[in-house]
Amino acid sequence: MRQFFNIALNAFMELVRQPVFLLLVTGSVLFEIFLAVPYYFAFGDEMKLVKTSALAVMLLTGLFGAVLSASASLAREIRSGTALAVLSKPVGRAAFLLAKFAGLAAALTVLAYVNLIGVLLASWMAFDAYGSTNLLDLGIFGGAVLLAYALAGFSNFFLRRPFVSDAVMAIVAMTTLAAFVIFQFTQQMQSLGQQATVDWHILPAGILILFALWILAALALACSTRLDVIATLAICSAFFLVGLMSDYFFGLPAEKGSGWASALYTLIPNWQLFWLADALENGKNTFQWAYVGKALGYVIGYVGAALAVGVALFDERELS
Repeated sequence: MRQFFNIALNAFMELVRQPVFLLLVTGSVLFEIFLAVPYYFAFGDEMKLVKTSALAVMLLTGLFGAVLSASASLAREIRSGTALAVLSKPVGRAAFLLAKFAGLAAALTVLAYVNLIGVLLASWMAFDAYGSTNLLDLGIFGGAVLLAYALAGFSNFFLRRPFVSDAVMAIVAMTTLAAFVIFQFTQQMQSLGQQATVDWHILPAGILILFALWILAALALACSTRLDVIATLAICSAFFLVGLMSDYFFGLPAEKGSGWASALYTLIPNWQLFWLADALENGKNTFQWAYVGKALGYVIGYVGAALAVGVALFDERELS
């Protein structure tokens, strides 16, 4: 168990030290906040537009983060010989792969957490034609991000600590603090005579997106046992695009008794099951947490199956 924990921790730290991970964290959360800045004139649907767009940014960022992190965590180590050095110790291949997934899932959870804060803030700062851009909240959040980078620079210069990982952790802390200050001590006029409130129903929607990212991470890790980053990205993108249209491509033929459609409908994840944004705007908020619990069971089963395939592929992989 100690070896499993050490490999998972090392995988997590290796991922958060990647400059691309810092760029994904910073760029995605800043873009989500930017979505609440312009005037949209969407005939009263401005808040819905901002929430849906911010959740979409969270999902797409996680897709790239899952694929790039899986390739960096496994494919690069296989190519460089690091995996062979670790497996020369009393560590089984299955435990090694599962520990890598645990570290990858933890890194994606950090990415999703920061993005979820960005979605909550974007929904808070959104406004219609009667509102205006909240420059104070923009300044508080922008200052928090700059302070996070300044703290990471200070620790790197004076304490000789790695800049990227310290910047990621500082962004997690500073964005959380900024959200608390904004929600507690500022006000936002969303519409004529309507003050903004925190839409906590976004939380289950964000958790479901995190579940989808874990499935993508398991698929990407299984692909990384044999393929490099470009091929892994292509396969995961194909799974993602086909899964978005799974109801149309496979669901309808499966209802008519098609065996091949039923098999593909089971094998390919239906990403629409993890997209709760439309239900939020339609007022279907009653059974969200029960639905999240059912989705967690689906994720555990699918991730387990994907990792089982990955272990089988990794066992037959020649590392020398």
